[in-house]
Amino acid sequence: MFRSGVTSAARAVTKSSPISVETMAAASTTGRRVPLWGTGGQDCATTPAMPNKTTVTTISAGRRSFHTTFIRSSGASAAWAATPAPSGAAAASTAESATAQEDGQDTIPGTSIRVFRTVAGLRAWRRQQLLAGRTVGLVPTMGALHEGHMDLVRAAAGDNDAVVVTIYVNPTQFGVHEDLGSYPRTWEADGKALAGVQSSLKGTAKGKIEAVFAPTTAEMYPSGPPSQEVNGHGSFVTITPVGQLLEGASRPTFFRGVATVCMKLFHIVQPETAYFGQKDVQQTVVLRRMVRDFAIPLKLVVGTTVREQPDGLALSSRNVYLGTRRRAVANVLRRSLLAAEAAAVSDPSLTHDQILAAAHRVADETLAAQKQLPPHERALFEIDYLSLSEADTMEELKGDQQVDRAKGAILSGAVRMLPVEDPQPGEDLGHSSGPLVRLIDNIIIEPKEN
Repeated sequence: MFRSGVTSAARAVTKSSPISVETMAAASTTGRRVPLWGTGGQDCATTPAMPNKTTVTTISAGRRSFHTTFIRSSGASAAWAATPAPSGAAAASTAESATAQEDGQDTIPGTSIRVFRTVAGLRAWRRQQLLAGRTVGLVPTMGALHEGHMDLVRAAAGDNDAVVVTIYVNPTQFGVHEDLGSYPRTWEADGKALAGVQSSLKGTAKGKIEAVFAPTTAEMYPSGPPSQEVNGHGSFVTITPVGQLLEGASRPTFFRGVATVCMKLFHIVQPETAYFGQKDVQQTVVLRRMVRDFAIPLKLVVGTTVREQPDGLALSSRNVYLGTRRRAVANVLRRSLLAAEAAAVSDPSLTHDQILAAAHRVADETLAAQKQLPPHERALFEIDYLSLSEADTMEELKGDQQVDRAKGAILSGAVRMLPVEDPQPGEDLGHSSGPLVRLIDNIIIEPKEN
């Protein structure tokens, strides 16, 4: 969730494109340095360190809990220590008392970007912005920030007085056997990326990044996170039928988790505008429906997908899993969708099945060529789905149905890049030794006036 990027031209999508959405946003202010990381799904967090103070918060890694104590003396270097922590209500009470009073006083190193860990701290800051008449733009992310996220941040800074970036790996949008545990968590690199963008905004944008909201899962889900099981218990926001199609069919708890965490973030931050990337196009359709049906007072801006060069692979936090061998083949989905787009544009009389046949042909030829290579050279993959759907509902067109030029359509797909066979000594397998990587992409067939 929460990937891709926005360009200045793409912000016009709110007015013209079927994937534009109404939504909201928030954030802003000052502070000091913070060597912390909140993993969200792992409940790992180290509390912002304050000068001349000792702060203690709960860290849980797997099933073990610890306290992390940060000690800073005047002019002295910091030291970290981990000791067994109390459990249950006592641990929760300790963590809350250690963070709530001083939340938001620390900053991303070298910047004035304040870091908030608690809902109460961020809401107090947001009230200040409201009373001052300042607009807030929200950029929700799961960290592992890339240029797509930075494009969204720049767009938000151009439109608003203050920008809030959320960094939270949300466990409820991962299935039981999905990659929550290995999902990249790169707090230090994320801070440097935000600092770099902040520096580039001086004099070029209306506002700037003023806050990062990096909560723990205990803070986001005070009653405990909802189950990752399909029929599990919990407090959910479920948007159907769009959330059950395509990505929702392959990952049945995904959009339930996305809608739930976004509803929480919208209420916590209360932004005027929220920014999402087109790469997760079905997510934007789901959120548009949620915003409309629940009368949420915000505007959603959807930005064009930022791509790697030279082959156009969509930027994604999951690309770090690929390694060298699979990265060379990973653009197969992009090339397949481009072939389908070319067919649809060149001949408006083509049907759904005929358009997608062009995409399947590229995928099949690429896979056949890989299978001809020896195991130590090839990179195998499986196409999860290729789709040609209605732009506003994600409902699949019928096999003999043509694209309605007045409405446009969405070409989308997903590919599973399988772990490499016969890895060679010293070979770059990617993050976490190259597990199965599932990549998505899409192309919007824009509506045309007669």
